[in-house]
Amino acid sequence: MTTETGAGQWGTALSMACSYFDLDCKVFMVKVSYEQKPFRREVMRTYGASVTPSPSMTTEVGRKILADHPGTTGSLGCAISEAVEVAVTNPGYRYVLGSVLNQVLLHQSVIGLETKAALDKYGVKADMIIGCAGGGSNLGGLIAPFMGEKLRGEADYRIIAVEPASCPSFTRGVYAYDFCDTGMVCPLAKMYTLGSDFIPAPNHAGGLRYHGMSPVLSQLYDDGLMEAVSVKQTDVFEAAEMFARVEGILPAPESSHAIRVAIDEALKCKETGEAKNIVFGLTGTGYFDMVAYEKYHDGQMTDYIPTDEELAVFRAKLPQM
Repeated sequence: MTTETGAGQWGTALSMACSYFDLDCKVFMVKVSYEQKPFRREVMRTYGASVTPSPSMTTEVGRKILADHPGTTGSLGCAISEAVEVAVTNPGYRYVLGSVLNQVLLHQSVIGLETKAALDKYGVKADMIIGCAGGGSNLGGLIAPFMGEKLRGEADYRIIAVEPASCPSFTRGVYAYDFCDTGMVCPLAKMYTLGSDFIPAPNHAGGLRYHGMSPVLSQLYDDGLMEAVSVKQTDVFEAAEMFARVEGILPAPESSHAIRVAIDEALKCKETGEAKNIVFGLTGTGYFDMVAYEKYHDGQMTDYIPTDEELAVFRAKLPQM
């Protein structure tokens, strides 16, 4: 039996699980993450996984993506397409997705349940909850019990999704039916999207480089039950460094998006004199992301923000429903 995934962090966990259960594991890792996160790649290989940078020449959909986007650094949408193709064309293969879809949010809800239990134990009521958002499953899991209270009218929370300015699905995308993958082999989903053909700039938060957003979170955002903000990666790493020096924890680039906005909101409270309990999700450590920290410290990190004209090109390719 072979399991597959399209993402780097989820691939690491999956490789360990496959090793434990003596299963084969084939990982399509987004090309830019394959290059920027060599230590994560080697951890997966240590546990027996084969790791292929995506898009690749090993699949039909990968070859098509490379023909359409020569020299592309890939995206989560590309890796998903390749993994699905291999899974459906090889007997005994299974495809494992670690983000976006409803069942993943359900699994991730343990994060929110544990957070809620800890707050309740100490009698703390959160005023705002902040999480990074790429596909949305981690944020969805974090906010699940709190959003439940909000929907039932039992409590109110300010909930903020934080995404990269280079891949602003919520803040600059449209709410529409779109393919969940770049190769357009997966079913359509109604979500906030930049267009399935959109491939983000090669920023260092690989887990947030996805063109769309969870259908569940998209509905909540469209209903006005949560907010979204986008941040530049140099500002993100400034916050990450500040957090590391204060807390002694080196945060992952993805997590640092939430840290950036948590710091910003705390500074606003300092200015207004308000006292608020701010909860944010620290989704991972950054010890496999030292290439990114090196780029930041050496002044080689840049911010790329797509123009409205660029986004309009991809929006025009959305399926006509």
